[in-house]
Amino acid sequence: MGSDMVEHCGGCHCQSVRWRVQAPSSIVAWECNCSDCYMRGNTHFIVPSEKFQLLGDSKQFLTTYTFGTHTAKHTFCKVCGITSFYTPRSNPDGIAVTYKCVDKGTLAHVEIRKFDGRNWDASYSLTGIATYSELSRYHQER
Repeated sequence: MGSDMVEHCGGCHCQSVRWRVQAPSSIVAWECNCSDCYMRGNTHFIVPSEKFQLLGDSKQFLTTYTFGTHTAKHTFCKVCGITSFYTPRSNPDGIAVTYKCVDKGTLAHVEIRKFDGRNWDASYSLTGIATYSELSRYHQER
């Protein structure tokens, strides 16, 4: 999705975890139905890890859950339990940001796409999701 790059800020419900991310104002967010995302209701957009920064003392309030291949790092706040971002299995070189955790005012448009996490291998190949954490793609969208 081509659009202007902006700085988005956001975090968890209790505000113990805060971050900023450079991303377009119009994004593609992925609704996944894997066992974890389905239960959490998580819909996220993916950015290169270089474009994401934790703020202040946020790190001390984080804990991580893994399962299956242990590639995905499901990071959440120890205080309120909200997953505002995590490292996805599809893009271990990137960060998946929960779009509903972005502070209001910087997201102009969110296109929701489906990722069939219950049939992970097939969906990974069909969707092109792996390209969303590549810096080369990221710069093309500017």
